[in-house]
Amino acid sequence: MESIMRGVTVTGTRETSHRNPTWYADLFTSYLGPFATDEAHFYVGGATGIDSLAVLWLAGNTKSGITVVVPGTIAEQPADARQAIGQSRDRLTSVVELAAASLQTSAYHARNRWMVDRSELVIGFPLEGTGASGTWYTINYAAEQSKPRLVVPV
Repeated sequence: MESIMRGVTVTGTRETSHRNPTWYADLFTSYLGPFATDEAHFYVGGATGIDSLAVLWLAGNTKSGITVVVPGTIAEQPADARQAIGQSRDRLTSVVELAAASLQTSAYHARNRWMVDRSELVIGFPLEGTGASGTWYTINYAAEQSKPRLVVPV
């Protein structure tokens, strides 16, 4: 059987302080783990919260490819996001800096569309009880593209 490279976008809330790191590790084991084959390639934004936690988990627990995508530059990302990227640098396949002129909502939406356009699956971890967010924008964009979505509220 031939292996197929599977692109997976991971998107999620920036608000993760209501759970402990072990909870997120277990969550990722359950919901990212089944897709994290050696041939898989994950696209993850370089933001605080789920993005940073997912990059660290993928880098430490899989052999999948990982691309971190930021709307501007790495230097413009929050300190904890820069730290997660730096800590995982040797495991990252690439870092894509989209060089947006300003970090407005439109730049984050463009980043999210860039990732979805390169993926066959989107896994979203929205903050439970929310309906309008960048995570939901990304999930809805994937739906418009007729791409499968796995939604796991946190």
